[in-house]
Amino acid sequence: MSTAHIWQFYRIGGFDQVALTTADDLANLHTLDQKLWAALSCPVKGLELDEKTLALLDTDNDGRIRAPELLAAIAWAKPYFKDLAVLLSGKDSLALDAFADTAEGKSALASARRILASLGKTDATAISLADASDTARLFAATKLNGDGVVIPSSTSDPALADLIADILATTGGTPDRSTAPGVNPALADTFFVDAAALVAWSEKAATPAVLTLGAATPAAAAAVTAVRATVDDYFARARLAAFDARALAAVNRAESEYLALAAKDLSITSAEIAGFPLARVAA
Repeated sequence: MSTAHIWQFYRIGGFDQVALTTADDLANLHTLDQKLWAALSCPVKGLELDEKTLALLDTDNDGRIRAPELLAAIAWAKPYFKDLAVLLSGKDSLALDAFADTAEGKSALASARRILASLGKTDATAISLADASDTARLFAATKLNGDGVVIPSSTSDPALADLIADILATTGGTPDRSTAPGVNPALADTFFVDAAALVAWSEKAATPAVLTLGAATPAAAAAVTAVRATVDDYFARARLAAFDARALAAVNRAESEYLALAAKDLSITSAEIAGFPLARVAA
């Protein structure tokens, strides 16, 4: 038959409060009548305690930590540590030998060792809050960190690394936990949808509807491109002359310009001739 836990009380301002000073106090807190608790809830913000830690205790995210949530946290911690007194130490580091020889404790110890190894502290005997919180350093050398974002160095396959780099170049990417630019599923989906559309568009070039002259189509297209500006210039002059007959002399160039050219050695490629209309413009 187990004996009931003996509680120690202290009086502040005429009010008796339970003293939580030992591991046994924490382990037996669930047996203490809540009418003897000084408070049954407290806010997550505004206390002289780490808000991130308090937020983890607030499992229903209502901004307050209530008695059941505190008791649940203690129950969760029990199998991880040899002695719950570590929760009362007030230190910002935890000795590795504080983890219990249980499945939970071994898992936590392995995680702690991996974190320390990632930070180059393989010989460390304790892990600090700063070690576990510095995610940028922690995941900087981790190829697969579970954040759903892959970076080129996530793979040893050169072709796959090149593909990731191509997706980054076209989509801009998104930072992973190490802050390096990477690719998430949404960006990958967008890339492949756009790539498929580009391939489909490119394949249309081989269809008869596009290659109207067969193999000669590219050469014909290049010829059209070469004279497009000159042809467009001619029709623009023709429209101007049609709008107002007084423009005829101007759009056909002045006689003095022809006289200046006639005094030179002419060739069909002469830059001066290239600047003249394609043909005489008539109203």
